[in-house]
Amino acid sequence: MATTATTTLRTNLADYPVTAAMRDGRVSSDIVTLDFCGPPQAHNGFKAMLRENAYDCGELAIVTLLQAKAFGKPWVALPIPVNGRFQHHCAGYNRDFGVLHPKDIEGKRVGVRSYTQTTGLWIRGILKHEYGVDLDKVTWCTVNDGHLLEYSDPANCERLPKGSDIGQMMLDGELAATLQGVDLPKDPRVEYLVPEPFEAAKKWFSRTGAVCINHMFVVHEELTRTRPDAVREIYRMLVESRALVEADLPASYPPVGLEANRKNIQLAIDWAYEQKFIAEKMSVDSLFNDMTASLGA
Repeated sequence: MATTATTTLRTNLADYPVTAAMRDGRVSSDIVTLDFCGPPQAHNGFKAMLRENAYDCGELAIVTLLQAKAFGKPWVALPIPVNGRFQHHCAGYNRDFGVLHPKDIEGKRVGVRSYTQTTGLWIRGILKHEYGVDLDKVTWCTVNDGHLLEYSDPANCERLPKGSDIGQMMLDGELAATLQGVDLPKDPRVEYLVPEPFEAAKKWFSRTGAVCINHMFVVHEELTRTRPDAVREIYRMLVESRALVEADLPASYPPVGLEANRKNIQLAIDWAYEQKFIAEKMSVDSLFNDMTASLGA
């Protein structure tokens, strides 16, 4: 009887509730061993993943995935996000310098770790489409470059000195606001730029049915040709690991499946194009190939 060879894959995947069972061994495979050799914060491994082929599979920010596709990188998505959330609460300012409404950031300097950071994509899209902010009238002040060597930030970006702390710069009034998500300074002076953001997010979800994907799971394209059995096993493990905590996931967590996420991915594509992350729009289906698109169908 023929046996299937076991393969070990270099994996860049952070420790999330939905992936915990894969990391602690409750969900495993007889033919795939995932070597979780990436950094604790997976985004710190994205450059090595794309520029050096340091990993065989793992998570990738959806913005980075879109850019990887645009620049012909050999990465293919599986139809399962590994994290996501509502993003309305991810922009803040120092109330001591006066009340700041969303449109007030036009003509001002706003900090973000990297222009192409996924949190930035979503909160900027919300500011544009929900509050009428002209994003081109804002100077986006960044600390880091993007993950793709081929990409350059748009003209209305300003690179801050290395080591700059955008949260502290916002508190000091050097920046009008920052897009930081959970990294917003834990300071009583910090106010959300979007008024009542958690309630606003619920209303947005009720109206649009969309949720914000942060990271998708991806595999090297060659793996889908040489070891489709291994790719199917990875997907099975992701689904089974998530199922163990499904009841505890909030409504803001992206669902499983290509069709279930089509609207969410399309929104990311539309907003990435508007914000000059990609030069041309692409189709949702182009992020997958025949092998990965069929998973879970």
